[in-house]
Formats: sequence, C-alpha cells, structure tokens
Amino acid sequence: MTSLRSLTILFLLAFGSATALTGYLVYTTSRTASEVLVDQRVRTVADALLSEVDPGDAASILKRIDDLSRQRDTGDIGSELAAADGRRLGGNVRLLRALPLGLSSLHVKDSIAGLTAGRAEVRDVGGGLRLTTIAETEPIDGYAAVRQWTYLLGFGAIVVIVVGGLALFILIVRRRIGEVRGTAEAIIDGDLARRVPVDGSGLFAEQARAFNRMLDRIGMLMEDIRNVSGDVAHDLRTPLARLRSRLAVMEPHATTPQQREELDAAIQQCDEMMMIFAAILRIAEIDGGDRRGDFRRIELDELVQELADTMCDAAEESGHRLLVRPMPASPIEGDRQLLSQAILNLIENALHHTPAGSTVTIALTLHGRARGSEACLSIADDGPGIPAADRATALRRFGRLDASRHRPGHGLGLPLVAAVARLHGGELLLRDHAPGLDAALMLPLRASV
Repeated sequence: MTSLRSLTILFLLAFGSATALTGYLVYTTSRTASEVLVDQRVRTVADALLSEVDPGDAASILKRIDDLSRQRDTGDIGSELAAADGRRLGGNVRLLRALPLGLSSLHVKDSIAGLTAGRAEVRDVGGGLRLTTIAETEPIDGYAAVRQWTYLLGFGAIVVIVVGGLALFILIVRRRIGEVRGTAEAIIDGDLARRVPVDGSGLFAEQARAFNRMLDRIGMLMEDIRNVSGDVAHDLRTPLARLRSRLAVMEPHATTPQQREELDAAIQQCDEMMMIFAAILRIAEIDGGDRRGDFRRIELDELVQELADTMCDAAEESGHRLLVRPMPASPIEGDRQLLSQAILNLIENALHHTPAGSTVTIALTLHGRARGSEACLSIADDGPGIPAADRATALRRFGRLDASRHRPGHGLGLPLVAAVARLHGGELLLRDHAPGLDAALMLPLRASV
C-alpha cells in the first residue's frame, strides 16, 4: 500500500508540474496575444503610410512618416525608410541593424530610444526602398519583468496556500492516525479500556466514535469469554475440591490394595484438573492486565541467574546439563513473580521434553528493534524440537502435540508464558535450534538503557 508520504510527494509533484505548466502557458499566451495585437497595429500603420502613395516615392513616404509622428496617439510607433543599399533615407527612428523582410522582434540591445521591446515589419515599397515600421510591446520599461514577477507571485501564492493547506491536513491526519495507533498499541499491551480521543464533530470525530463503539463491542465480547472461562474454572474447582476431599476420606477405609490404588489415581486426577483450572484462571488474570500495578524495576539478568541456580539440581537428577551463558545487565519493568513463573516454565519444559543427556542452554542478549531496545532470553535445547508447522499449536491453550500426549501435562505452560510476555509488552517466540527448540522470551528494556 502506498504510504501517506509517497502520496503527498506524488500530489506535490503533480500539483507543482500543473501549476508551472499553467503559469508558463498563461505567460506565453498573453505574450503571444500581445504580439499579435501589436503586429496588427504595425500593419495598419504601414498600410496608412503607403496608402495613395506611388511605389518608390520616397518623398511622399517620408512626409507621411513626419505627419504620423506628430499625432499624439502614435507616440509608440516609429518608421524608417532605407534605400536599396541600406542607406537610411529618413524616419522618426534609427535602426542599428538591418531587419529581414516581414515581421521580427526588437529588444533592448537594438538601442532604440524609448523602446525596451517591440515588433517590426519590413516592407518592400518599390524602387528598392524598404519601409520599416515598429511598435512597442511593453507600455512601460521593464514590463516583461513586471509581468514575470506578477505571474511568479500569483502562482507562487497559490502554491504556498495549497502546500500549507496540505501540510496542515497531513499534520491533522498524522495526529489522528497516531491517536488510533496509540490506542491499538495500548489495547495490545493489555489496556482494554483505552479509547480514541474524540474532539468536537466532523469526519474524524465520527470515525473515532465508530472505532470506539467497535472497541466497546469487542471488549464486551472478550469480557464475556473471559468471564465464562473464569466462571467455569472457578465454579468447577469447588465441587472438584469436595470430590477430592471425599476420596481422601475414603482412601484409609479401602479394603483391598486395588481399591486403594484406584482411589490414589482418582485423587491424582483431581489434583491435575485443579491445576488446569488454576492455570486457566491465572491466564485470564494475566490477560486482563490487572497485574500491571505490581510492576517494578527488575534486573532480569540477576533473576535468570537465580532461577537457573535453583534448577541445577533438578537438571542433574534428570540427567541433563544446564548451561548458563554470561549475561549483560538487563533492567526491565515487570512483575517479578509472573516472570519467575514464566522462566521456570520454560526451563522445566526444556528438561521435560528432552531425553537424558541433552543440554539446555540459557542465554540473555540485548538488541534493538523498531519498538526500541529489547532483552532476548533464550532457553534452547538439543532435543527433538517442535516442527515449524506445530509451533502455533504449542502456543494455543490446551494445544498438545501428538508426541507429548502420552506424557503428563495439560498444554497450558507455553500459553501462560506467552500471556506473561504480552503483559510485559513482549512476546514468546519458538525458533528452530537445529537440533532442538529455542524458546525466546522478548521483553522491552527500560528507556534508560
């Protein structure tokens, strides 16, 4: 799609070209029209000088020129009669150069007194005589320059007004687009109550109101969905807890080992279902953005190192190697408890879904992106990994892959980490480690870094 800047440049180029072409056409047309009128006048005067005069009668022609120069309305008309050899015979003007037969233009360099620019007609009047009749095309000295400046100022004012109006329009549109974009980014970051400001009335205000009504509707639908999932999880957790309590009471009274094993299995299934409901409620709470009030400055590198130290024993017990790369200082704004849970989930996933003998590498790097500087927490393994086509499924709630369906779990670990990342203005990326999986937690750094 063409950008606003490109459209503006194209418009300015088209408008500038059209304005320049129009100015040029107006200037040349007016100049040509003036020359045509002057040419007609020159011919009329020449015809009057030669009327009732015999061809080659120099004396009569010179007398007519003298009579014409005494008339007040012909002060801008001049004539000169020359012999066949170019010798000047008389007239009320003196030409410094020989002009060709027919019409031609005169300029300042012709050094004719009182004439800045004009037109001349040269006629053969018989006997080798040539009559040159001239007339001014500029009523005042420097009229051409005045006319050029008039056009430049006139069309220049049009250009300034249009460009100024366009710049103002662009500023208004840019500000409105910025408001919409800011609202969208705030909603993406979890502020679902954010709306586009509405100023007065008009097209932009109506569009803002329509956009806000759409956001209100989407917010209501999301709230309904979140309430349904939360209410279901909350309402089922209570009877499930009662069922577990009854099973726990029944277990000591089991009469056979088989009954005891069945009761133990039922209790474990109740515990797993309660963990699922707790995870659902946790994700709903995080997506609601209510935890932003607990954001504090956190040294991410120190938190990661602390959590990695706590997982070293678990990694050794499962036969894995936990490798921690040197980490740069990475201050962020966030909820320490949620970030800890998310990082532990990623490490536990790497240990749980890779065979013994695998290496899990924890690395923290900094780099810049369009949004600003970010910290990239990478937890990579050299296990079987996740095919690219299945990674979106792994990030979906209850999105368990076929290879892990026989293992304990409920498919809410990675969605929980993704929700924590969204709450902090970041994202969770699943990338190929060749071999293995690289789970990258992207988090924005503090502005001071």
